Amino acid sequence: MTPVPFLVSPFSPLSYDLMLFLLFPDVDPGPGMQKPQLLVPVRATPNGTLVHPAYFLLVGIPGLGRDIHFWLAFPLCFMYAMATLGNLAIVLIIRVERRLHEPMYLFLAMLSTIDLVLSSVTMPKMASLFLTGIQEIGFNVCLAQMFLIHALSAMESAVLLAMAFDRFVAICHPLRHASVLTGPTVAKIGLAALTRGFVFFFPLPFILKRLSYCQTHMVTHSFCLHQDIMKLSCSDTRVNVVYGLFIILSVMGVDSLFIGFSYVLILKTVLELASQGAALKAFSTCISHLCAVLVFYVPLIGLSVVHRLGGPTSLLHVIMANIYLLLPPVVNPVVYGAKTKEIRSRVLHMFSQGGR
Repeated sequence: MTPVPFLVSPFSPLSYDLMLFLLFPDVDPGPGMQKPQLLVPVRATPNGTLVHPAYFLLVGIPGLGRDIHFWLAFPLCFMYAMATLGNLAIVLIIRVERRLHEPMYLFLAMLSTIDLVLSSVTMPKMASLFLTGIQEIGFNVCLAQMFLIHALSAMESAVLLAMAFDRFVAICHPLRHASVLTGPTVAKIGLAALTRGFVFFFPLPFILKRLSYCQTHMVTHSFCLHQDIMKLSCSDTRVNVVYGLFIILSVMGVDSLFIGFSYVLILKTVLELASQGAALKAFSTCISHLCAVLVFYVPLIGLSVVHRLGGPTSLLHVIMANIYLLLPPVVNPVVYGAKTKEIRSRVLHMFSQGGR
């Protein structure tokens, strides 16, 4: 039997309950009263009325009380400040220093720009949720956040692949590096990463809008992800499942395979070098990129595995999603700042100038 959506009319006897809920969302409505789910009929379809919620409710971290969420907001704000300042510093240093206008650093500037936008899409809303306890996020706002999270992640994956290709050419074919990775080529790679991320994930909000949501509207994360919104629907989600699996395999899956293949060839070339010192020096140029790849792909693979296993969303799902989205924007500037001599010296120079 198809569940009947709970639709609120301004003239219904529940309008008083609705007003009480909107004014005091944290107050227990008590027996005989219920928190309305505010489901809005969109249009009639052959299978019935298409129903969308006016908003979703973000849970945060399941099992943690309001007080713990409140105190977690402070380290989260610190992480956001670190991500913003670190990535902005890298972009500005590469922009100002003409000697850093090389493929490796240009790709790094792209990576930092993506991390800057990604952290701004997720962390402020998450901090607001933890600090104020306001869980509501509008239906369309949630879909927009979901699209940006997935599209930016795909762009970051593409840039990591481009950086792996840069290291492969620099180590395996050093004499051809300057002719292969020219300025226009780097710009075209960046544009291709942007276009692919947009094109592959642009359909997601629309295939979610074709679903009807007549059950709970609690999103079990601190942000909106395709898998979680899809699970809230009472419609057939086979199209969403198939398309979601297709893009995760054809985008992140293909990228990770090519990155792994690049490093197999790099390792083969390094091991063939006669001098051990030269081999270590060549491979040391890949350490920062390897750290960025591991920080990005390990949580992503773990999150994909636990979601594909099915079942209700658990604390493990939430922790993996938080690591996947929050860690790279914070860690990448630290890793590249510490391991890249040119960036490190420029940052130290800026601090020494500021201390005078």
